[in-house]
Order: sequence, then structure tokens, then C-alpha cells
Amino acid sequence: MNPYRITAIAAAALTLAACNNAEPQQDAASAPAAAQEHVVKIGSANPLTGPFAHWGRDADNGVQLAAEEANAEKLTLDGKPVRFEVISEDDQADPKVATQVAQRFVDAGVAAVIGHLTSGAAIPASRLYNDAGITMIAGSVTSPKFTEQGYNNTFRIIANDLQQGQALAKYAVTELKSKRIAVIDDRTTYGQGLADDFAKATEAAGGTIVKREYTTNSATDFMAILTSIKAEKPELIFYGGMDAQAGPLVKQMRKLGIQAVFMGADGVNTAEFAKLAGKDGEGAYASSAGASKELMPGYAAFNTKYKARFNGEIQAYAPYTYDATRVVIDAMKRANSADPKKYLAEVGKTSLQGVTGPIAFESNGDIKNGTVTLYRLEGGKWAGVAKPAGDASAAQ
Repeated sequence: MNPYRITAIAAAALTLAACNNAEPQQDAASAPAAAQEHVVKIGSANPLTGPFAHWGRDADNGVQLAAEEANAEKLTLDGKPVRFEVISEDDQADPKVATQVAQRFVDAGVAAVIGHLTSGAAIPASRLYNDAGITMIAGSVTSPKFTEQGYNNTFRIIANDLQQGQALAKYAVTELKSKRIAVIDDRTTYGQGLADDFAKATEAAGGTIVKREYTTNSATDFMAILTSIKAEKPELIFYGGMDAQAGPLVKQMRKLGIQAVFMGADGVNTAEFAKLAGKDGEGAYASSAGASKELMPGYAAFNTKYKARFNGEIQAYAPYTYDATRVVIDAMKRANSADPKKYLAEVGKTSLQGVTGPIAFESNGDIKNGTVTLYRLEGGKWAGVAKPAGDASAAQ
């Protein structure tokens, strides 16, 4: 070996050793901040593909925005800086896929889950979160069954379908004077449960259900069931389901010459329904399981932030998932921990002014004083027809 090369190698080794010995305390004491911070994972579960993807992406955006704002605050928990990381999963609004997503969240060690979007996906997934002790807060799940399971880790920040069904039925019978009413649902947990509640409340208000029909949440042809309904001469047709089916359904109603009023709930109250239904959707009624955007105390500011961040319009549930994420982070701050075992109790004690309104929970996890707002489609836009109120027994 070349003697010069040996010398050069030895010199380099000595130089490296000298550098290492010169600052031993600095390396140990000044580790990168990123290595010291604690990453808190938040699961966001929604249909990100398929016919409900516009809802799902909107809901996921709300979670992302809340987490980003929390990160900008440079929060510390238990003396350590924390960074919130949102893990977004596509549950395809499918119960089976939703449980697979739930298991992945459990395996990933998420500290909380915001979602799932639909009742049919959320209810089976909630069992896994309950078994794992993970906090779950839904911003759009309206089936009463969701909070009837007896889980202490399950919450929602939106009114339920019992409240929506009662408000819609009372408005249909007492305000629209519709006595002969037909009901269709898509056989999902959400759609069928909502239709059941609406039908029961309709009869209690003095109306008559002249026909009850069923479809699926993937159907596109409703001519057979509508022909059957037409023979009963209904004054109003109520649909329990989502906008992807409601739009074509109302168009086929008009094609058959059915002039009955069309009514749905929060699954229909979207810009997508107006687009799909076109002029045939004019005059339709729908509800939202919460205050109208005009009456949401923080909507204007949130809408500005949302448009700037995502370069798009709010579909429906982004304000609710944003608030749900803030509820979780607020509970962590009060408990000084991101461990669900330590902060879960604080969720139930929440008293927070959110974008959507004041947030506090009943003992079963339902939001206190849930409100329902009714809308009518006019000129392709949903316009509120009544102010919301906490009394779910009234048309609001």
C-alpha cells in the first residue's frame, strides 16, 4: 500500500475523531426538534372514491384543516411538543371495508378517529374502536343506533335521524298540507332508519303512508317502483337515501308525470343533488342535521379559510368534522395528554363554541340541543325555509 495513502487515511481518521470529540454535548443536547416531537395520529375515515366521494373528501378536508391549525399553534402535551398527523382512509361507504379501515387505525395506534361519514360504515367500525379504547367522534352520522350501543368512547356533533324524521314529517303534513305520502328508502342503515322515523312521525302528525317502496344505494332505474307509487296518487314522495340516487329518482318522477312534492333529508341537501336533478329538482325539500350556514356562528370565517386552503366549495360536513377534530384536540389539551385513556373523560365534559355552534354532549354521546333546518331548492340553490331550534318535535 502506498505510504502516502496510509498517512492520508490516518489523518482523515484523526480529523474525524477530533470533530466528534470537540462537540459531544452539542450532539446529545441539540437533537433535531422533529426527533423530539411526539406525533399524534388522528384517523379520518370517509368514502374517498365512488358516488359519495364528494362528501368524503369534503369531510376529510375539515379534519386536515383543524389539524394544520393545531400544528401552527406549536402545542405541547405532557411537556413535549406535538405534531398532529392525519391518516386518511377510504372506507368506500361500505360496512365491510369500514371494519378493515378500523383495524388499520387500531394497528397504527391512532389517538382518535373522526368519522366515519355514513351510519352504515360507522356503526360496525365503532365496535373495533370501542374494544381498542379509541375515541370516535362523528361529524355526519345520524342514525340513532350509533349512540345507542352503550359505548363511552362514541360521540356525534350533529342531530340524529329521529330528530330529522320528526321535523320533516311535521313540516310535510302541517305546513305543506300533504296527507297522502309515499316513502322510498335505499335499504342502508341511514336510509331505511330515516324513512322509518319519517313514516312513523307522518302518521303521528295525521298523514297517511299510501305506499312504501325500496331500492338500493347503487340503483339508477326507479321506473318500476315509481309506476307503482303513481297509482296511489301521492301528494308527496319522501326518499331516505343519498343524492346520487335522489337526483335521477326525481327526474324519473317528472318523466312519469308525477307532480308530487319531493322531499329528502341531509343526504339530499347538496349541490350535487341540484346538479343531478336539474330543473326537475326545483321545489324539492330537504333537511340538514344542524344549523343553516347563515346561522352557524363561525361559518363565514371557516368558509374563507376552506376556500383558500382547498380551492373549492364546502359540500356539507367539513364544518362538522373540523369541529369534531377541535373537540378531540381541546380534550387532549385539558388532559395534557394524547392518550385516550387519559383524555377520553374530558371529551364528555366538552363546552366549546364551534364553527357549527355550541358543542356539549349528552351522557350517551349525542350532541346537546341538536337542531334541524329545512330547505327548499330554488333556482338550483338550497334556501332555508325555517330557523333551526333545539326542539326536535317541531318543524324547524
